[in-house]
Amino acid sequence: MLIEGFYTGAVDRASVEGYLTGVAAHLNLRTYGTPIIHSPAGEGKLENAGFDAFIPLIDSGISLYVWSERKFFATVLFTCKAFDVRQALEFTQHYFGASQLEHREF
Repeated sequence: MLIEGFYTGAVDRASVEGYLTGVAAHLNLRTYGTPIIHSPAGEGKLENAGFDAFIPLIDSGISLYVWSERKFFATVLFTCKAFDVRQALEFTQHYFGASQLEHREF
């Protein structure tokens, strides 16, 4: 499932890690490692600065991409294990303070 939206407030390395571990726990998805977080600030265009992150799941993984300048995020929940889509959307919307989300299930 893909979820996209604009966030309010500040997003830093700690909040990226908090989202990945939090959404996995909230949806009862089992992780087997800690989040991997990259922030290539200064490596490219300012408008593309932010975070690229991933947490491995027993049944696949969750990726998160954050564009700090635009206050935009996109997350992909990729798993073979069933989860409650509504809970994923509500957790994500609340966590990022997004007024509206777009999502797509595959």
